[in-house]
Amino acid sequence: MIITERIQHIYFIGICGTAMAAAAAMLKDIGYEVRGSDEGVYPPMSDFLAQKGIPAHNGYKASNLTPRPDLVVVGNALSRGNPEIEHVLNSKIRYASLPEAIKAFLLRDKTSIVVTGTHGKTTTTSMISWALHSAGLNPDFLIGGIARNFQSSYGLGGGEHFVIEGDEYDSAFFDKGPKFLHYLPEVAVIGNLEFDHADIYPNLDAIKLQFTRLVNLIPERGFLAVGGDSTSALEASRASFCRKETFGLGTDNDWIARDIDIREDCLSFGTYYKGQFFLPIRLGICGTYNARNCLAAIAVLHHRGISKDSIRAGMESFQGVLRRLQKIAEVSGISIYEDFAHHPTAVRETLQTLRETFHPKRLWAIYEPRSATSRRNVFQVEIAEALALADCIALPPLYKPEKTPAGERLDEERLIKDLHQAGRAAWNLQNVECIIQKVCEEAQAGDLIVLLSNGGFDNIYQKLPKALRNRRPDGKV
Repeated sequence: MIITERIQHIYFIGICGTAMAAAAAMLKDIGYEVRGSDEGVYPPMSDFLAQKGIPAHNGYKASNLTPRPDLVVVGNALSRGNPEIEHVLNSKIRYASLPEAIKAFLLRDKTSIVVTGTHGKTTTTSMISWALHSAGLNPDFLIGGIARNFQSSYGLGGGEHFVIEGDEYDSAFFDKGPKFLHYLPEVAVIGNLEFDHADIYPNLDAIKLQFTRLVNLIPERGFLAVGGDSTSALEASRASFCRKETFGLGTDNDWIARDIDIREDCLSFGTYYKGQFFLPIRLGICGTYNARNCLAAIAVLHHRGISKDSIRAGMESFQGVLRRLQKIAEVSGISIYEDFAHHPTAVRETLQTLRETFHPKRLWAIYEPRSATSRRNVFQVEIAEALALADCIALPPLYKPEKTPAGERLDEERLIKDLHQAGRAAWNLQNVECIIQKVCEEAQAGDLIVLLSNGGFDNIYQKLPKALRNRRPDGKV
């Protein structure tokens, strides 16, 4: 247990991670001395830290920990052998995982709203945060993405609520449980539950066990909203001691969406609560899955006593999250979007949404298997089926193949072969430059291209629109 009264100077190892940097900034904002280090300190994160007045060392050295901090927060990507971690252990400096620190410094005196699930966490967390803010309740929040309404991934409103995205990934090399088990859930969402994180979980049951443990932490006076369309989520929540409500598109849920109308500029539907009409909703974002995210948010807001008018105002003014089905360019009649999707379910729903919303002449999926799970062959068949919803598919070489055991790696040649057999145009290309060249040769007015990755993807987000603007009549760049 961290005794916060004895701490003033906090050091972050791995400070340039999105969540680490946001938490460091929050602690700086509430009065702690904060500094840290990372193996690559560069824009935009270096600029963000500098703006916050947080010194960040580029590279790991034991001398970086002079003067001696009161507490070291260790990122979950770090492991033994790191010179700073070795110095911390040798010197017996107090240390903690990021979720431990968040619990101790930020959550103890708040009503913690923890949003979990395999898909939709970031959007749902952002929706709840924005609706509470727009209702005048000034929540604190910490999100795994940039909420466009706030232009930030965190906020310190000072109100009663702390809304936090609850990740099921492990917390640190010495803290192998999920992050969300640290977050003192009084109100929780389990949006859905599928197999993911194949690098640390052997099967779905192992993940389901962690969600069951989360449910067991919610106090009797608390509240749980569960995605009723997900059998695994329902199973994980079965033994809850608190009030529980379900949401989804299935008619047996407590909260459901009916009469869904999909258009280019909005997603409209009616919300029903226990069989009775509740509210009409017109979201400024697309995707049927966002109707589920919205229902989850409404269930939480209703439980917290937010009025119907305030709920509707918050939902309808919600602007979405950066990198979640975001249009980044239109060049010569070709639309370019980016999305964070990497799990087969998310890829499938993204492609379905783009096709049924925008009806492109051809739909392109440029997909980078980057996450620890998407680099593995555990979803070899499923990702082929998902990508086959596009007309044209391009892949780069597998990201850091040495990080995945040879017998477990995604077989990209087989993936391309399966896509060809499904009648799709598909290419496994040498690098991002080759992908860009192929797009410049093949793309036509009326096409829609979506870039699918949970990482930087060698800056294709800027490179591709620029190349299309500069391409010659013969398609060369």
